[in-house]
Amino acid sequence: MTQVLNDLDSAVQTLLDRVDGPLVLALPLGIGKPNPLVNALYQRVAENPARPLRILTALSLEKPVGHSALEQHFLDPLVERVFGDYPDLAYVKASRTHRLPEHISVQEFFLKTGDYLGNHHAQQGFVCTNYSFAVRDMLDQGVNLMAQAVAVRRGADGRVEYSLSCNPDLTFDLVERQRRAGRPFLLIGMVNEQLPFMPGPAVAPEGFFDLIVDAPGCSHTLFAPPNAAISWADYAIGLHAASLVPDGGTLQIGIGSLGDAIAQGLLLREQRNGDFRAIVEALDEAAPQSQRELAPFGEGLYGCSEMFVNGFLQLIDAGLIRRRVYPDHALQTLANAGRLAQRPSLACLRALREQGDLARHLDSRALARWQRLGLLRPEVGMEGTRLVCGEQHCGNDLDDPASLAVIAAHMLAPRWRGAALMHGGFFLGPQDFYRRLRELPEAQLDEIAMTRIGFINELYGSPEADEALKRAQRGKARFMNTTMKMTLLGAASSDATASGQIVSGVGGQYNFVAQAHALPDARSLLMLRATHDNADGLLSNIVWSHANCTIPRHLRDLVVTEYGVADLRGASDSQVIQRLLAIADSRFQEGLMREAQAHGKLATDYRLPDAARQNSPERLRELLRPWRNAGALPDFPFGTDLDADELRIVRALKKLKHASTHPLELVPLALRGLGPARPVPPAYLERLGLADAKSFKDLFVRRLFGLNL
Repeated sequence: MTQVLNDLDSAVQTLLDRVDGPLVLALPLGIGKPNPLVNALYQRVAENPARPLRILTALSLEKPVGHSALEQHFLDPLVERVFGDYPDLAYVKASRTHRLPEHISVQEFFLKTGDYLGNHHAQQGFVCTNYSFAVRDMLDQGVNLMAQAVAVRRGADGRVEYSLSCNPDLTFDLVERQRRAGRPFLLIGMVNEQLPFMPGPAVAPEGFFDLIVDAPGCSHTLFAPPNAAISWADYAIGLHAASLVPDGGTLQIGIGSLGDAIAQGLLLREQRNGDFRAIVEALDEAAPQSQRELAPFGEGLYGCSEMFVNGFLQLIDAGLIRRRVYPDHALQTLANAGRLAQRPSLACLRALREQGDLARHLDSRALARWQRLGLLRPEVGMEGTRLVCGEQHCGNDLDDPASLAVIAAHMLAPRWRGAALMHGGFFLGPQDFYRRLRELPEAQLDEIAMTRIGFINELYGSPEADEALKRAQRGKARFMNTTMKMTLLGAASSDATASGQIVSGVGGQYNFVAQAHALPDARSLLMLRATHDNADGLLSNIVWSHANCTIPRHLRDLVVTEYGVADLRGASDSQVIQRLLAIADSRFQEGLMREAQAHGKLATDYRLPDAARQNSPERLRELLRPWRNAGALPDFPFGTDLDADELRIVRALKKLKHASTHPLELVPLALRGLGPARPVPPAYLERLGLADAKSFKDLFVRRLFGLNL
């Protein structure tokens, strides 16, 4: 029986009493962490070196913090407005400042992108693993305690249900495997009323939790990263990607501006098809349009992604994600053949008979199966060889016209059960994304199935569904992932620098790339910006070699930059090099070409086609400007938490920050700052703490800010 506790302190004491020895605590990634409970446990253990604590998790989130007084002044009111009473995790604060007690350690398999570069605690505690192997690795570490935030639904009849909401990704698998092995283990859930109650496979069975904490102070604002502005390069990449998605296909995308750019590209293709065709043609004149998918969607798409993001919800709201999949191979086979109606019907029943999935005479076992799937009403029962529903009854002979007439009139269910438009393992997004999920009608929410990562990321060996069903569901899949570096021979680095410093983690990227090669009509898209700019200057992201490899080159497939698409599947090394050179920034093409030639991988007389020699940010902006000005490519297609004044301030601060790390830009800007001051709205100066500037530094910064406004 689940024990319900109404006080955080007593919950911590209870779990300390019930778990012997060192604590090995598993936490979900992202917003599924029960922050108040974890913080209360951390504070208690930090004071008691006799109880070592090891935390196994991923993606520990922390409210944004300014890295300068200027940024801090700007961020404070924004963070208060967007993040509300979200409590930062105490172990994150301690790790970031190198103050973790010696008897407490943290091991993560995915880090918040770029946040822990140079942090020895995080870098040394990082566990490099595929998302789908994380449960195995946690069990090998001896996990004996798991804690998770849960959503609650209280029925009028007094029944209480708990949903794993944002994170059914690993929990069910970890708990079931631990209990099957008979190992000591405690599972504790903490109710957060802000979590959307996700139905279906995310709902925990009765008695699943050992402890539930439903106490004051546990519910809090969910961590909500604001939507990022979509850059010119990201829009170009997203539009290219959107032109590679076939109608009736399966879609996986990620979070951030690139994911939003893809979603907006797909919406343009559906809603403003003329504009979409013109943009894609302008972006890539050299690519044969026959290789692109440019028409609006007829059948629509199905979403299958480890991360359910705001872009997916936008596509669902727009009706673009509308291809349903079914939790049964017989139904999915009919759906793929276009023979499964949206609602159960006599025609569907007959089609199942033709397929051999329904025997002529329905027995009690088959009746239970088809009630579970929604073909027949749950009220239908069997009395001998007769079907009974209330006062209606008929024989169980499914070839008998009289029986079929009664079944059609009185016994068919109103809708299929378990049909899904979207399968996701975890979700994370802005506040309006969470609000929409809380407000969605139950019938719509039922079609967003939050489920196990083993189901989504793997084709093989998953207990949740057989391989044949997954293959039937995931037709024409396009798995889209971001990478940081691509070598000219087709290997990708997505998680770490050349020195081994972890930027993020492998996550599920390898799983999806491998799936794209295992499914007959699927493709993997690895997307990257052609260049990046930092204190070392402008660098190409397409390189000859890189010391870290996330995706080996034998899994090379489609690669997308802002300058086009390179199809590497089945290509020779020389062809791979030529195709990647064609989508590299033109400022680096000659150097890359010479390096490939020097290593004997490219003919010495090879010449890059003229059409590929114009890959520059300036030309890209000129190509996209008409549609950007016309509103087809807005900075924030799905809204932003920043108001108009904050957006102006942010743009100016970004220019100023960029110049501060680039001497060639800073010097002329500083010289301009010695001239006449430009007027700045007083409210902006107040916001940045510069209204009463008196020191030379603050006065000079105020002047530079005005120049960039």
